[in-house]
Amino acid sequence: MSAKLIAVLPGDGIGPEIMAEAVKVLQALDLDLQLETAPVGGAAYEASGHPLPDTTLNLAKKADAVLFGAVGDWKYDKLERALRPEQAILGLRKHLGLFANFRPALCYEQLTHASSLKPELVAGLDILILRELTGDIYFGTPRGRRTAVDGHFPGAEEAFDTMRYSRPEIERIAHLAFQAARKRRGKVTSVDKANVLETSQLWKDVVTEVHQQYADVQLDHMYVDNAAMQLVKAPKAFDVIVTGNLFGDILSDEAAMLTGSIGMLPSASLDKNGKGLYEPSHGSAPDIAGKGVANPLATILSAAMMLRYTLNQPAQADRIEAAVQAVLAQGLRTGDIWSEGTTKVGTREMGDAVVGMIKTTPITKS
Repeated sequence: MSAKLIAVLPGDGIGPEIMAEAVKVLQALDLDLQLETAPVGGAAYEASGHPLPDTTLNLAKKADAVLFGAVGDWKYDKLERALRPEQAILGLRKHLGLFANFRPALCYEQLTHASSLKPELVAGLDILILRELTGDIYFGTPRGRRTAVDGHFPGAEEAFDTMRYSRPEIERIAHLAFQAARKRRGKVTSVDKANVLETSQLWKDVVTEVHQQYADVQLDHMYVDNAAMQLVKAPKAFDVIVTGNLFGDILSDEAAMLTGSIGMLPSASLDKNGKGLYEPSHGSAPDIAGKGVANPLATILSAAMMLRYTLNQPAQADRIEAAVQAVLAQGLRTGDIWSEGTTKVGTREMGDAVVGMIKTTPITKS
């Protein structure tokens, strides 16, 4: 069997630092992987004048999976939108057909006190947010700026975006949500704003219809504002949350803080065949770039998701996840999850600790 090609796209800010630790962990598994690195985001703009060069996009297309760091820096904010680093991840999602974003939010036992909520509210937390990734207001057209011809201030400059979803887009993400719930606790919460948005009403109608094929799964509907409140009030009441691009973007970051730090949350973005792009849920954090203090665990756990969802290596994914839990049990913490009584370590030290645990953890059947 030929080696699996992994496109490694470190990106900007802390991206290269956290990616180095994830690569180190993958190499410790002694798998037949071919890792090929390419620039993306601001780094690619500096090198070639575009955040997603053709060479990087072509590598991502031919690769079996993509491991992505983070993009963005304040110094690029004045560029025209098409050249900003963030356009790279949007372009990859579009060109690779990555329509389903899996964002697990787990609160490790060792980190219950790092959460902003009371420990009893988050102990044992295990939520999966399934975010539709290629539709909604982020990709809808028309969009732009113009002079208003109506409204409260005709003649004034205004901007507009279009929220839109088609039935097939909703159907395919709904199927994935119900299938995921079957492997978990059997409950799906569909989040929308159907009381005011036609787009959301279609979303609710289609999800309800698809649910008829999954009688063994419980379905409830919740408006997004209520969902945001319930995530803080009673987060463990959720199992699988399925929602659109905009709402999912916001709710998944909110859920991240329930776990103690967004630095702990991996994510997977999959196409219809299970090929995926794997990335931490956090951003590029240019304010701490180069200081060696970033938490690499979300990127390391994203690599574990890659092994499980795309490369069909669940036992190796288990090894990474067990190693992360063991390191946390030892009391090692990067600054974002540090608390009294634990040991603060840097990015490289955390990666080294995970590698050390992997080397002492036997492979078990999954």
